[in-house]
Amino acid sequence: MTNDVMNRNFDFFDPMNFFNEVGNLGRDMFSGDGSMKTDVVEHDKDYVVTADMPGFKKEDIHVDYRDDTLRISGKSEVKQATKDDDGRVLRQERSSQNVARSFYLPSIDLKKVEAKYDDGVLTLTLPKQTEVEDNHHISID
Repeated sequence: MTNDVMNRNFDFFDPMNFFNEVGNLGRDMFSGDGSMKTDVVEHDKDYVVTADMPGFKKEDIHVDYRDDTLRISGKSEVKQATKDDDGRVLRQERSSQNVARSFYLPSIDLKKVEAKYDDGVLTLTLPKQTEVEDNHHISID
């Protein structure tokens, strides 16, 4: 397959990566999981990318493709209330977040890309370019 995607979820159990993950544990516990769960599937004629982005508005999601790389990013703003009507906050777990992912997906036909965002799930269908064989005979002088 053209695309090799590393699954970050299993890196925690890698002994060589253990101390990196333990160092990030406190940050993850207090800031929430800032990752974007994404599936990338390669078919004969296209790639299908599905990304979970709950809580994001469609206009706050940015998708671009350049240098054979698909980039998805999103920014979710949540106004932090310091007090309720009675002047106290009992529990506050929602926060603003920024997420971004990049995937190497070569030879995309940009004119035929389809994107939809429904119920917090972004789905991109990226057709591959049909390769045109240029069999040109080059004569040598």
